[in-house]
Amino acid sequence: MRIMGLDYGDRKIGVAVSDELRWTAQGLTVVERRRDSGELDRLAELVREHEVSEIVVGLPKNMNGTIGPRGEITIAFAEQLGQQLDLPVHLWDERLTTVAAERTLLEADVSRKKRKRVVDKMAATLILQNYLDSITKR
Repeated sequence: MRIMGLDYGDRKIGVAVSDELRWTAQGLTVVERRRDSGELDRLAELVREHEVSEIVVGLPKNMNGTIGPRGEITIAFAEQLGQQLDLPVHLWDERLTTVAAERTLLEADVSRKKRKRVVDKMAATLILQNYLDSITKR
């Protein structure tokens, strides 16, 4: 079974999935958030389609390690997601993952327009890969 990684944002949710051995993370898609919470249905479809058994959601912390308003919103989303999908949902410190994703895309000379389309997916990939690396070290 695979693990899904999510970068939960104000307007978009970056999605990545692991391989079946849980060694590598691959960017999958970006899900647009909706007023009617339709993004939860789309995430449920992706969970079924990719045979996901657990989810990792990036938790935005302040640089001093505290959790601010954005973090509280993310925690509430993770709890709702876990209840709706009946799957374990882990929170993973995502400090600077979007910055790292942006930097990687800049170094690869990706255009600004294309960066905007893929940065959330890449951030989700980094969140998931960091999580996968941490569990294989145990």
